[in-house]
Amino acid sequence: MRVLLINPFYPISETPSPPLGLAFLAGALERTGNPVKLLDCVVFPFSRDFLASLMQDFKPDLAGATAVTMTVDHALEVLAEVKALDPSITTVLGGPHATFCATEILQSFDQVDVVACGEGEDILVALTKALEINAPWEGVPGIAFRDSGQITTTAPPPLADLDELAPPSRHLIPLGRYRALGMPISMTTSRGCPFKCIFCVGRKMVGARVRYRDPIRVVDEMEGLSALGFHQINLADDLFTANRAHCLAVCNEIIDRGLKVKWTSFARVDTVSRQVLEKMRQAGCTTVSFGVESGSPDMLKRIKKGITLDQVVHAVQLCRDCGIDPHASFILGLPGETEATLAQTLAFGERLKAMGVSHGFHILAPFPGTDVRKRVDEYDLQILSDDWRRYHANRAIIRTAGVGPETMDAIVIDGERQFDQWLGKIGRLREEGQATVEETWPLVRLEHTVVIYDMMMKRLLERKGVWPAEKSDKGDDRPLGKLIHRVSGELDHPPERIRAAIEFANEKQYLVLNNTDGLIRWSWMDYL
Repeated sequence: MRVLLINPFYPISETPSPPLGLAFLAGALERTGNPVKLLDCVVFPFSRDFLASLMQDFKPDLAGATAVTMTVDHALEVLAEVKALDPSITTVLGGPHATFCATEILQSFDQVDVVACGEGEDILVALTKALEINAPWEGVPGIAFRDSGQITTTAPPPLADLDELAPPSRHLIPLGRYRALGMPISMTTSRGCPFKCIFCVGRKMVGARVRYRDPIRVVDEMEGLSALGFHQINLADDLFTANRAHCLAVCNEIIDRGLKVKWTSFARVDTVSRQVLEKMRQAGCTTVSFGVESGSPDMLKRIKKGITLDQVVHAVQLCRDCGIDPHASFILGLPGETEATLAQTLAFGERLKAMGVSHGFHILAPFPGTDVRKRVDEYDLQILSDDWRRYHANRAIIRTAGVGPETMDAIVIDGERQFDQWLGKIGRLREEGQATVEETWPLVRLEHTVVIYDMMMKRLLERKGVWPAEKSDKGDDRPLGKLIHRVSGELDHPPERIRAAIEFANEKQYLVLNNTDGLIRWSWMDYL
């Protein structure tokens, strides 16, 4: 079976990594002999013409899209276009949103034939085998589908042994575009979460039992990623530090190999120790992100977080002592939130800031599948919108009896304002010549990212980066200068910023120049 996998649009402001879940699906499919193509709408502008051309060339038998809640609308739009172009193609929707809304999706959207529920590797392989021999779908585990007007759901497959999974097929992902945009690349060392936070679906998607990968395999993968030129590797495990022995084994393997790589991880504040953090720092860890959620002890108990504020302070201080940057994230609008609990959270955030801890605020998004959504009537919550595009956790779509959406929005907007002021300060110091290159780099890199992203999404290299070669194009810098001139009129940025971004991309070899057959042709280094 020829399989087209689809990564729906996701805003660049959310710092997207290359789609690891789809890479794992592609690896499983390729290992069982299925040709796979990946359409990445995060770094390629989507259009029906682009999809039609891809489908004409690849001729897929099956098209599968993944989606979180805020991307599900675009995933459904792309699958609708797939069906419009070729109704014979079997379409699949997976990911956390589809898993917990399978019946509603199948009842409302004819463009979806099958919903894959939970971890998808074994499910998709089984589905391709059933399609090849025209076998009944009842024998495919972990799916929901329409059958004679009814919705049929099959039993889930056993959770996979992670060391038996095929390696993620990252060669199908346009990694070069993510690298050019300054995005990190992600990997995992485990799956599973034993905790029961009421606002999260992680445990329900990947199981309560944490499954670990062989540390040698983990570092093999990390070593391969370190050669790709990304500035950072994110360990996307829910709880990298949950198992001390596993965490130390991975770190020791990195150290024993002499691997020099920068990476980050997530952790709970009650799972870190000085020994673990020192070893993580020695192995290249630069940042640990903690989900603190609230500065109110009562709120932490209500949401079943299972931590204390003293543990938070102890954990972040340990990070600071060990040379790791701690980051704390908070969720506003949890059940029972009041003006008083918000004040506690803000005050605790300022306390952490004084300790040198970065922190940020999001607002509760009651995702399908979460306890907080299922039992909303029992909690002190009102859901204000089911427009899934608004489920990005940056603006309020809920209210509690004590706090309205405007109050929560104001806190997040103030955080955004402070970030903008920080960038503005860097800009002023740069103009005055009072900042070092290192000090200005966060602003400069962001400026490069914005220009490069606009060029990608406007297809400027495809439209403006090709012209007949002339004598004036001889010399390494002349085609680059002409490219800058040709695209500048299409970009709403200062000319010097456009030039700096394109020169940076060229210097880093994110751009490729081809001068053959009488044509100058610029392109992005899409695949690594």
